[in-house]
Amino acid sequence: MTPHSRRLLLRGLGLLSLLLLIALFWRPLVAWFRGSPAPRMAVHAPAPTAQAQAALPPAALDAVRTAFAAAEGVRTLLARDSVEGLAPRAEATVQALRTATGALPAGSAPSLAAELNAGTEAASRLAHATALPEARTHFAALSQRLEALARMDPRLQQGWVIYSCPMTKGPARWVQRPGALANPYMGEKMLACGTAVAWSEPAAPHAHAGEVAYYTCPMHPAVRQAQGGQCPICGMDLTAVTRADVDEGVIRVDEARRERIGVRTAVVALAPLHRAVRAFGRVTYDETAVQDVTLRLDGYIEGLHASATGQQVKRGDVLFRLYSPELYAAQAEYLLARQGQSAANASLVAASRQRLKLWGLTDAQVAQLAERGRPAERVPFFAPASGYVLEKNVAEGAAVKAGERLFRIVPLERVWVEAEVYEQDLSQVRAGQAVEVTLPALPGKQLRGTVGAVLPTLDPSTRTGRVRVVLANEGLALKPSMFADVRFEVASGERLQVPEEAVLYTGPRTLVFVDLGDGRLAPREVRLGLQGEGTWEVLSGVKAGERVVTQGNFLLAAESRIRSGAEYWGEGADDAR
Repeated sequence: MTPHSRRLLLRGLGLLSLLLLIALFWRPLVAWFRGSPAPRMAVHAPAPTAQAQAALPPAALDAVRTAFAAAEGVRTLLARDSVEGLAPRAEATVQALRTATGALPAGSAPSLAAELNAGTEAASRLAHATALPEARTHFAALSQRLEALARMDPRLQQGWVIYSCPMTKGPARWVQRPGALANPYMGEKMLACGTAVAWSEPAAPHAHAGEVAYYTCPMHPAVRQAQGGQCPICGMDLTAVTRADVDEGVIRVDEARRERIGVRTAVVALAPLHRAVRAFGRVTYDETAVQDVTLRLDGYIEGLHASATGQQVKRGDVLFRLYSPELYAAQAEYLLARQGQSAANASLVAASRQRLKLWGLTDAQVAQLAERGRPAERVPFFAPASGYVLEKNVAEGAAVKAGERLFRIVPLERVWVEAEVYEQDLSQVRAGQAVEVTLPALPGKQLRGTVGAVLPTLDPSTRTGRVRVVLANEGLALKPSMFADVRFEVASGERLQVPEEAVLYTGPRTLVFVDLGDGRLAPREVRLGLQGEGTWEVLSGVKAGERVVTQGNFLLAAESRIRSGAEYWGEGADDAR
């Protein structure tokens, strides 16, 4: 054999030996890399499923609460991958549980004493642990006992949260104070790995072989295997996905993945539904306050004072002066009648005076005529109201006829907004209803008004009805023909509702993702009712108190469809919007 051949043979043998070593020590290496607790001791009892409730006496209750607080200190150390200072905290837990056991009166439920004794034993072993994996193993056993006690006496649940980590072998639940998640089993490497679990929800039972559809990795959902084992990507244990979960589109997302993809949830609430009907509107003048200026006799305009449209006038201002032969003769007749002293002349004076007033002269003008003793050639006519000249149909020197409209004066202290409300929303609007109006011309300003009338006609081309809104025009900022956005406040009573962000539209179906607890999220079909301000009324599909996903649900929908198959989501799933 040549030297070159020997070198090749030695290299091949070395490579083969390396492969054999990797095959032999693959599992320990993966466990070491993941930081999983290596020792599996007999203290790993099955996770609690359901316990009969049994109230602790006050002294025992206080002692168990002290044990919870001491165990919280142990959890904080383990989350930092440390056992330094662990023994005193574990001993405090032992003493508190022993005190609770001693405080139990005769005749207490045997299950209470059994759980307290089991917890004392687990805490005692924890106090003697010197290695981190061993400490985590005993802490898991202690956590099971504390959780069981809290299920038996729900008063212990106040101020505490249960978490579960899918990446930990064996029991993987723990109790901690609300706040930042800190996993005592994974430590600094995966501190935020875990999912909050409801107190009323026992640990998930193991699926029977016939119920398992496939096995997958919680961190890599694309991995699917017919048999259990370890993920070829990260090496963690695969979890079983049941056929029921597949049929229902259920997916599992732990706390760490939730944080990464931004999953947020909200509670399905039975609360007053705040709705608003929105419509486009236009400012117009108040028709009930419009004043027209007309003449009741012929004449000529001499001395025009209101010379332009848009001019502001006040009540009593002179608009124009009129020369009229008829009016001049009527003034002379009135003065002549006043000169007689008989009873017949008195009736003639009254008739002459009344004719002057009917032609538009005021009492003050008639009194001035009597005092002056001679007729006026040019008689002034005054504005009947304050406002703006909307129309002017005369000019200086113009001849005018009786009945002609010379001016139209519009007060603007109060205006209307005529809103165009869609046909389907008209039933929600009524007279006297509160209204909020905003205008592009007045950004940032919100005006309050009331519905004056809902007109009884409908525009056949736009399918809208007109609603008249009455507004006070402070500072005369509102001008006719301004555009406006009108919001009618509608009270709809208490309705079961979800945030609008929670709703997914998948063609013919409308879905929300419901948080089932223990990291499980399930799509559920819902039937929607009225739309509120940022919410939807739900007629069926969810119950009050359930939690629905409001953020990150598009990513969840994609994963659920991959896991459950397109048949669950239907042909319109690609059209989700």
